[in-house]
Amino acid sequence: MLGQSALVGARSGAVANRVFIYEVEGLHQSDQTDLNRYPVRQSGTVQFKVPYARMNEELRRLNRLGARIVSIKPLTDDADADA
Repeated sequence: MLGQSALVGARSGAVANRVFIYEVEGLHQSDQTDLNRYPVRQSGTVQFKVPYARMNEELRRLNRLGARIVSIKPLTDDADADA
């Protein structure tokens, strides 16, 4: 286990199921976004739901697309807030 974190594999179900909302601006149609199967809207900000496990991957992708991240917030479940 040389070089591995002690927390690898110690993920609980709650940690693995966390979702975050990325709010980004500056997305526009370009050579990179032309590779997508859908057009990119050019107005204001856009929000994406991102699972915890894909946060770094999504940050890199948005950076390549030239987007600026406005905020990252955890997605809260209303049922949890009422309890």
